[in-house]
Amino acid sequence: MTTSTTRLPIWMQRNVIPPLLLVLCPPTVFILWYTAVHLDGSFQAFWHLAVANGLFSTIGSIWGPIFFGTPTAWAILAGFASFQLFLMRFVPGKSFTGPITPMGNIPVYKANGIASFLITVTTFLLATYKLHLFSPTIIYDNLGPLLGALNLFSLLFCLFLYFKGIYAPSSSDCGTTGNPFFDYYWGTELYPRIFGFDVKMFTNCRFGMMGWSLILLSYMAKQQQVYGLSDSMMVAVALQLIYIGKFFFWETGYLRSLDIMHDRAGFMICWGCMVWLPCLYTSPTLYLVNHPNHLGTFWATAIFVAGSLSILINFLADRQRQQVRAKNGACLIWKRPPSLIHASYTTVTGETKQTLLLSSGWWGISRHFHYVPELLGTFFWTLPALFSNFLPYCYLIFLTILLVDRALRHDKRCSDKYGEHWEKYCEQVPYKIIPYLF
Repeated sequence: MTTSTTRLPIWMQRNVIPPLLLVLCPPTVFILWYTAVHLDGSFQAFWHLAVANGLFSTIGSIWGPIFFGTPTAWAILAGFASFQLFLMRFVPGKSFTGPITPMGNIPVYKANGIASFLITVTTFLLATYKLHLFSPTIIYDNLGPLLGALNLFSLLFCLFLYFKGIYAPSSSDCGTTGNPFFDYYWGTELYPRIFGFDVKMFTNCRFGMMGWSLILLSYMAKQQQVYGLSDSMMVAVALQLIYIGKFFFWETGYLRSLDIMHDRAGFMICWGCMVWLPCLYTSPTLYLVNHPNHLGTFWATAIFVAGSLSILINFLADRQRQQVRAKNGACLIWKRPPSLIHASYTTVTGETKQTLLLSSGWWGISRHFHYVPELLGTFFWTLPALFSNFLPYCYLIFLTILLVDRALRHDKRCSDKYGEHWEKYCEQVPYKIIPYLF
């Protein structure tokens, strides 16, 4: 079975960008880590180093010693992954289903994300501060080798998923394009499962997002150990933990989102969540470890409140659309009946389905308004790093590019899927993301 490239983003259809990202992304991870930890967060310092010694020689000297990780790093990763798999399987939770796939399959999950998140954070705190099984700074202290081990494992794991999708797929939602580089990048299966575990749920949610929270706690412990804990670190970590907690509270909604519904399990998602996320997403806080800025009560409070409100609005927007579809429109949006467009579409198997397009409330402001508070939340937990260096803002810039691309992809996919119904929706909600601007 082959995958029609007309359903993929234009930049992916050209088959140029995916191989380029396969080459550039892994060394970028180690450049970011080394610059943040060993060069005071200064890309200028890295540039001088690269000019003096040569770019490839510099990258080799950074990456080479940690390419295979260390026994300690592998032990940390094995312990964490095993614990998360245990929680996925044994923590109680109601079953829920994802959206029907193009081939008519319906993925089934267990809703135990928020309980697993609380157990994970509590276990880490007890194991480090109460039982003294290991230092709370363990992740920061082994970050380079951890990234080395993660990168090596993830590259091999994605290769395994590539062949699994070809020779032993978990469902009929699988196939190739005929370009092995692209298929390795994009993936060959939509919903692969291994021993009953959903791969995307594990890599995206339970490894990537759950790991994010523990990395933050370790960064905070390291700053406290070396400099004393700053209010800038407390604000940045608190906002991110609120965001991560929100994510797990809404995990059932995420597993019905664009990322999960359409992006296959390949390098882009799996390597991205297991390597790119731990490095880039946490980079503003990694920078703060050795830059203990003191904001003062007023600015710390103002940033925390603004960031919390942004995260809350992001959650309310996602919840609003989910509520409308769950209740089939029989609810109130901002104390009024929702403005709805009843859209029909045809599946790959020829069945005609119905859905609701919400054009009021948060979704009447712009078609992807929820991206605005998400970007603002990221800005506010990065702001405590102030503006001495560019590095802390790399994630915000990356996220902006990612969400704009996602908005364009989503609009194109909806236009193809809903036709005239989508045109009617766009007439009612003319702006993509930022009202009156974009």
